[in-house]
Amino acid sequence: MVRAAGPSRPWCLAIRGVLAFALCAPVMARADGLLVFAAASLKPSLDAILAMPEAAALGARASYAASSQLARQIEAGAPAALFISADQDWMDHVERHALVVEGTRANLVGNALVLVAPKDSATKLDIAPGFALAAALGKDGRLALAEPNSVPAGKYAKAALTKLGIWDGVATRVVAADDVRAALNFVARGEAVLGVVYRSDAVSEPAVRVVATFPEATHAPIVYPVAILAGHDAPAARKLLDLLRAPAGRAIFREHGFDAPPE
Repeated sequence: MVRAAGPSRPWCLAIRGVLAFALCAPVMARADGLLVFAAASLKPSLDAILAMPEAAALGARASYAASSQLARQIEAGAPAALFISADQDWMDHVERHALVVEGTRANLVGNALVLVAPKDSATKLDIAPGFALAAALGKDGRLALAEPNSVPAGKYAKAALTKLGIWDGVATRVVAADDVRAALNFVARGEAVLGVVYRSDAVSEPAVRVVATFPEATHAPIVYPVAILAGHDAPAARKLLDLLRAPAGRAIFREHGFDAPPE
């Protein structure tokens, strides 16, 4: 797994401090609104839903990042009213810390995992046990994934490639991104030969094309749970939760490549 080389440790610590302040400051400054913490892959669809008059009237806004990062921020006291995770594990993590309002957790949408290439790529692959992914990367090509040990999209991707018996052959070729949208951008810019992202990400990015879809049996069901967070159980939060689950909201999710959550 490849990561870009970083600066020396003192500079790293200083930069991290500045970035942490920069990331937290906007949230702190706007803590009085209805803030939704949502997995990065939801951005195009959730932005469209929050632009609906009913949601705009609630003053709702979203902050996007990897589910792992958002869950840790919630644990640290970030003032989010709702959380939408890209997997059950990080919602479970938040719930274990008694930060989910009882009875509000629900499975919102489902998704699929796809192999993508830059739009002009001629790569053709059929996903099956032992398929020639390493060969398709060529001599120096990279495979873009979300971070495979903590970010849901990366975890699904690693699980699928392991199930198919090829993870060990491509692990050193992986470029691990902070979240799935960042992995998508590596492919869209031609900086990675191939990438594994959600179907919804591929739908939203015209600079990539889907090479193949991973069989559902190769990874755990992709489910996005949603819940109201402790301390924010107000009528506005309940109304937004209803809007996300209403037919109009579900239609927008479908337009952006999501589907109904698995039973």
